[in-house]
Amino acid sequence: MRAVVIQHVPFEGPALIAPALSAAGAEVRVVRVDRHEPLPEASRLDVLVVLGGPMGALDDRDHPHLAGERELIARCVRRGRPVLGVCLGAQLLAASLGAEVRRGPAIEVGTGSVTLTPDGLADPVLGPSGPEPPVVHWHQDTFDLPEDGVLLAGSDRYAHQAFRVGASYGLQFHVELDAEALAAVTPHLPAGAVMAPATARAASAEGERILDRWAEHALAAADDLR
Repeated sequence: MRAVVIQHVPFEGPALIAPALSAAGAEVRVVRVDRHEPLPEASRLDVLVVLGGPMGALDDRDHPHLAGERELIARCVRRGRPVLGVCLGAQLLAASLGAEVRRGPAIEVGTGSVTLTPDGLADPVLGPSGPEPPVVHWHQDTFDLPEDGVLLAGSDRYAHQAFRVGASYGLQFHVELDAEALAAVTPHLPAGAVMAPATARAASAEGERILDRWAEHALAAADDLR
């Protein structure tokens, strides 16, 4: 199985996502668009992961690779290839499927949680984590649900925090940050961001479980296409 991870900035790498994919049997390749590495063809991958970054999902003028990413995501979804979009990646997933992405009411940053919807509680990836899994937030943009999107989680500030379309998932929040990855991200957070150590550790531990379930789900879905 071929998994491609798109990374946008040096300080936001795949972290817990890569070992989850490897453990499930995937060969993982990271594409660094911040280093001008070319995007893959949808036909040459089985699973696509799109990571976060401080740019906007439609900021094509300053980041022209984003248009190609949206098209790649759309092709993967059309082919039934599982996509995981994290933060910016979730916004790109929504935009690639025709949903509006826009500025939200206020920045949401720091350790916290999300509340799963009834569909989220029934979801095989998020549901076993319980009604309010701990996460790390860092966003101010939001999105409408794309057509056929199933809302899985929300928060007090942002109603749309996670969704599923077919075999693909968009997570506005971060579950992939282990201690090393969180240390790399923290210097880039806005002033005043609160990273409660206990919640950060809980988010990392629960995130590992979520990503293990997601990787098994994604590779099973990809295998069904063969």
